[in-house]
Amino acid sequence: MSDSGDDKQGKRPPAEAAADDPWAKWRQPEAPTAAASERPRPAPREKRPVAAKAAVAPAEPVELQLPTGTLSPIRKKAEPTRAAAKKPYAKPAASGIQRIHEQSRGNKVRDAKQPRPATAAPVTPRDPETVPTGVRLSKVMSERGMCSRREADLWIERGWVFVNGEQIAELGSRIEPDAEISISKEAEKDQAKQVTILLNKPVGYVSGQPEADCKPAVTLISAETWVRQPGDQEFKPWMLRGLAPAGRLDIDSTGLLVFTQDGRIAKKLVGEDGQTEKEYLVRVNGEMIPNGLELLRHGLELEGKPLKPAWVKQLNEDQLHFILKEGKKRQIRRMCEMVGLRVIGLKRVRIGKIRLGDLPLGHWRFLRADESF
Repeated sequence: MSDSGDDKQGKRPPAEAAADDPWAKWRQPEAPTAAASERPRPAPREKRPVAAKAAVAPAEPVELQLPTGTLSPIRKKAEPTRAAAKKPYAKPAASGIQRIHEQSRGNKVRDAKQPRPATAAPVTPRDPETVPTGVRLSKVMSERGMCSRREADLWIERGWVFVNGEQIAELGSRIEPDAEISISKEAEKDQAKQVTILLNKPVGYVSGQPEADCKPAVTLISAETWVRQPGDQEFKPWMLRGLAPAGRLDIDSTGLLVFTQDGRIAKKLVGEDGQTEKEYLVRVNGEMIPNGLELLRHGLELEGKPLKPAWVKQLNEDQLHFILKEGKKRQIRRMCEMVGLRVIGLKRVRIGKIRLGDLPLGHWRFLRADESF
């Protein structure tokens, strides 16, 4: 049996390799066995001559120390960071609305702590020089029937209004009530373009804002339902812009309904001080209470307010003839209920000087230049 196995186990790296190992001095050297010390070292190869060195004596045990290289760096102990001094809290600036709410809350708190004095603080009188004098120009123009206040404001903005010969172009201008007012030719032409339409409204249409399952009466105004008259201008779709009902006629009623772009006509027909007569034929059933006809003429009130005197005539057992100078909501129907009657049919046949005439139901015509209310 050969000694090759023992030779393999007894091999050690050459001494030069220990010099190239930077960590050799921290390793625990192994104590050579007696057999290994007696075994002769093999001769170095000729191709790699190595300088002879003294045999390495067994080193004494060395106490291990931790390396100080990159494997285990010694870190400085972190110094405790000082807490930054806290800055006093600065409340962000409040917006305009927030300031109003804060002031309101502050006032409530103050009011709860300190009740208000029984007597209010004296009011400082205004300087007479700062109080505006006169009347608004648009109001005076409307009261004189020149146009509506809306139209007046529009004309003033366009520079079409003159007061005592001086052009006025500033909204809100005030004048003396007896001042002379005139308008330019442009304003007259603009007013001449405004149209007024007379419609024979059927049952089922509302005069103003549409209700559920109902159509506004203005939808009946079209070229197909137009009754032409001599001298009429051509109907154009733009004529429907700004067209508004001048007065109401409820959904269950029929007859004459006026639509206009002219503020003068609207003011005359629906203004609070309007005195324009409106004539109706009314069909009723039921039994009128004693003295009911006199109550209808004068003596009734609606919503706590007395009604203006009315002209009422009984044509036959089931038909009445009314002439009113006001037009409250469902006024005739409510008046008849107060005297024991129920309205089953109502037709308006006249407004001012304009009669319904033979205008077919659901058709319309223009108000002619020679007509007025």
